[in-house]
Amino acid sequence: MLIRILITNEIMLPSQFFKCLSDETRLRCITLLQKEGKLCVCELTTALALSQPKISRHLASLRQYNLLQDSREGQWVFYQINPSLPNWAHSIIKNTLSAVELDSLFKNDLKRLQKMKNRPTSTICC
Repeated sequence: MLIRILITNEIMLPSQFFKCLSDETRLRCITLLQKEGKLCVCELTTALALSQPKISRHLASLRQYNLLQDSREGQWVFYQINPSLPNWAHSIIKNTLSAVELDSLFKNDLKRLQKMKNRPTSTICC
């Protein structure tokens, strides 16, 4: 049986889902979003210690395949895991978070995020 996710005008195969998660930066974004729920680009750039263009490029890839949902609040864009992903995809993301929570890279990402001053609320950002 072939499992497919319907995307705007395309079908995403499981191989595409895993390809999206195979990049370390995208995986770090997804796991932080799974842990935190909703983050803006400035929070992800701080947590991952990477440039805004690099983070934005990876978020665009994840959004293109409907793994993420974005919402504009004022001049800021917030991201979250798409709640309409199939159950199998949510399970994989949750299990992935459980696996990486013990990893020092994830722990450092989370520490940087938690130390971030002036973290945005849903109405204000950096």
